[in-house]
Amino acid sequence: MSVSAEDKKSLITIDQDSGMPIWLQLRHRLVYLIESGLFEEGERLPTVRELSVSLGINYNTVSKVYQDIERDGYINSKRGKGTFVSQIASRGEAGVKDEAETLTDDYIRRCLELGIPLSQIASLLEGRLEVANGSC
Repeated sequence: MSVSAEDKKSLITIDQDSGMPIWLQLRHRLVYLIESGLFEEGERLPTVRELSVSLGINYNTVSKVYQDIERDGYINSKRGKGTFVSQIASRGEAGVKDEAETLTDDYIRRCLELGIPLSQIASLLEGRLEVANGSC
């Protein structure tokens, strides 16, 4: 079963209430969708304008994210044609797992910097997972 372009565009989300900057949320989400294979090699992404309108965020924010992930080799832009997923972008499940582990490591490090003990970090994470599970 193939997923329509409109359905794929709806996979690009941000959480306005998150403490994480919007540009970083968008970057992580796009990288995840590319690395997991949901956006396939050669597939055209929404334009900067389309994405800024659909997400209700600033055009420059989306443009910054696209430039950032293009520098990292995930996408390439073709003037007048659009933005496409690069050939080398998809690393599959291993790449997604690496990215998730990096995010988890950063979360743990930041909590420790705040003075939160490891046992409480685990409890915090479990609580947030319950909240996330309830909102799905």
